Amino acid sequence: MTFYEKLLTKNVAFGVIGLGYVGLPLAVEAAKAGFKITGIEIDPEKVKKVNQGQNYIGDVSDAELKQVVTDGYLTATTDFSVIKKLDYVSICVPTPLNKLRDPDMSFISSAMQEITRYLHKDLVIILESTTYPGTTREYMLPYLENTGLTVGKDFFLAFSPERVDPGNPVYHTKNTPKVIGGITKECTKHAMAVYEQIFDQMVPVASAETAEMAKLLENTFRMINIGMVNELAIICDRLGVDVWEVIEAAGTKPFGFMKFFPGPGLGGHCIPIDPHYLSWKMRTLNYKTRFIELAAEVNTSMPEYVIESVIEGLNYHKKAINGSKILLLGMAYKKDIDDLRESPAIDIYNILVDKGAEVMYHDPHCPVFKLDGAGYVESVPLTTDLLAEMDCVVITTDHTTVDYQTVVDHARLVIDTRNATKGLKNTAEKVLRLGYKGGLSA
Repeated sequence: MTFYEKLLTKNVAFGVIGLGYVGLPLAVEAAKAGFKITGIEIDPEKVKKVNQGQNYIGDVSDAELKQVVTDGYLTATTDFSVIKKLDYVSICVPTPLNKLRDPDMSFISSAMQEITRYLHKDLVIILESTTYPGTTREYMLPYLENTGLTVGKDFFLAFSPERVDPGNPVYHTKNTPKVIGGITKECTKHAMAVYEQIFDQMVPVASAETAEMAKLLENTFRMINIGMVNELAIICDRLGVDVWEVIEAAGTKPFGFMKFFPGPGLGGHCIPIDPHYLSWKMRTLNYKTRFIELAAEVNTSMPEYVIESVIEGLNYHKKAINGSKILLLGMAYKKDIDDLRESPAIDIYNILVDKGAEVMYHDPHCPVFKLDGAGYVESVPLTTDLLAEMDCVVITTDHTTVDYQTVVDHARLVIDTRNATKGLKNTAEKVLRLGYKGGLSA
């Protein structure tokens, strides 16, 4: 049976390597579309949970995962040899940066070694992990061609960037337009053949490099604009102007302006990380990405700026940061999710501890987080007695389940980095918002 004959009956065997924030939602959507999916994952605990229908990803519906597993459309394994029986493989592995902020290709390398080991004719391979332009052609393709098979004829290779936005109530894996670009036109055609039956809208582009660059443009655009508005917050602070009001006023312009908001720093796997792939690639071509470097410098300095605001607020109450009791509200990198990756709240926590503060945190979505060295810190219950006991409460993540009026009413001092206290009562001389001192400037 040919590939396209299999496609007509959805008899295509589909594999997803990596069952994390990207891979598991993809696997579930593909299973819902009627394809038999094999999830390949090196973590045996995740494999066990998937096979039992137990969800561990916020953007995956518990009921949908249970259903596709129960119906036999999704299974998981640690055994890469199943690739021998697959027609399709999507790679959804982590692509972090190392300590020098250079791309760590070890996860992709491990995946490629396994795929090469079991590579066979007509296999379609799609990389979803975000990385630098040229990865698919320059890094992955040599692994496959060393087997003697020919791309675009014997096997098919493409790049289709993940566009996961954790916690987004509107856009999910299925209804977010899917960019895809192959090494050859045949690669793009084969890659789209299954994907167009899973995603609502496909966006084919001329090459894998175009698809890789499109992903980096999306997140570099956001990173640079967030850096700009973070600097604007510092400027407004110095000028005694409310940065939040400035943004809202500018946002009334119906053209030529897009609202971005300041915060305590960048978090998540994409925006703080992805632009550095581009910077690294351009350094190899003797070009300095000045906008990216400057925006990164501003964004990474925001936790220190928050600490300065804490110190200023405590000084207003004749308190030193050393020995003060401080509560962080929110540890996830953005509201209403449980994702701690690159969260600026963790940086703020560590800096406060280093300065001698007694620090606790409350986060309804993150009951525990791992310290840099050893050990863990647990979330504490949010009570009025706890709020009254604290010398300072820092709103680092604006989870919607938190009653911020109660926080303002019972706390002595609130440092609001998310504008969560906007429009609340009793904020005068008690709340210091990021980029605007308010009543504390008196």
